[in-house]
Amino acid sequence: MFGLSRQAYYQAKTRDEKRYEQWQRIESIVLDIRRKLPRLGTRKLYHHIKDTLESLDIKIGRDGLFSCLRSLGLLVKPTKSYIKTTYSKHWMKKHPNLYVEPNLTQPEQVFVSDITYVESEQGIHYLSLVTDAYSRKIVGHKLSHDMKADNMVQAFEQSVKGKDYKNQLIHHSDRGSQYCSERYQSSLRKHGVRPSMTDGYDCYQNALAERVNGILKQEFLLYKCKTFNELKILIDESVRLYNEYRPHLSLGMKTPEEVHKKGQLLT
Repeated sequence: MFGLSRQAYYQAKTRDEKRYEQWQRIESIVLDIRRKLPRLGTRKLYHHIKDTLESLDIKIGRDGLFSCLRSLGLLVKPTKSYIKTTYSKHWMKKHPNLYVEPNLTQPEQVFVSDITYVESEQGIHYLSLVTDAYSRKIVGHKLSHDMKADNMVQAFEQSVKGKDYKNQLIHHSDRGSQYCSERYQSSLRKHGVRPSMTDGYDCYQNALAERVNGILKQEFLLYKCKTFNELKILIDESVRLYNEYRPHLSLGMKTPEEVHKKGQLLT
């Protein structure tokens, strides 16, 4: 009636059953990864599970994985939110932008810093992050109740305490009052670090720091903690997972920790 033979019908039925069984196995593998990295994108997810799929004789490419996850409702949906954390209309000295054309060859040549807001049931808190521009590793972080410069300094001090390389270091940030303050600048001078700041109000001049903020909030900090202390524990664990488990396209699908230890991008 439909122009199909009995044999073709049963072959198609067998293929559908085999695909369904295969997708169930893939779903189990994906959910296991998502317990640690709940919002890991499909391209990075495929990199994580490709060897496992091959060992189980599951033949599926990256595009096929997209189709599979779409059918299973496991594609990651984007989220957007914004609260202003930068106040740059102040009288304090702004420093020139030394990060205009970065030509990085090793970790710890440029650290980028930024502040973002995070929430618990106790209210809004602030997270200061310091990231190595070459390896994308978060090298310093501090959760605080406010945006005082002392809290930002603690994140920076943590970053230089763990330095492994003897490069001349540049610290790049926006023109926020915390980074321009004497308290922060004196800490940079103490460690022989050169300050660098965005030219104006263009957030894209500190895009890497903004990107790391977004990754943490959109892929890791997905659950609203009851207290500040619970949130601090979650952030500490999220930073560890980001550094050690999350691959980056820009790093050749290596993790920040891998690239930071090796000192060069692997091909």
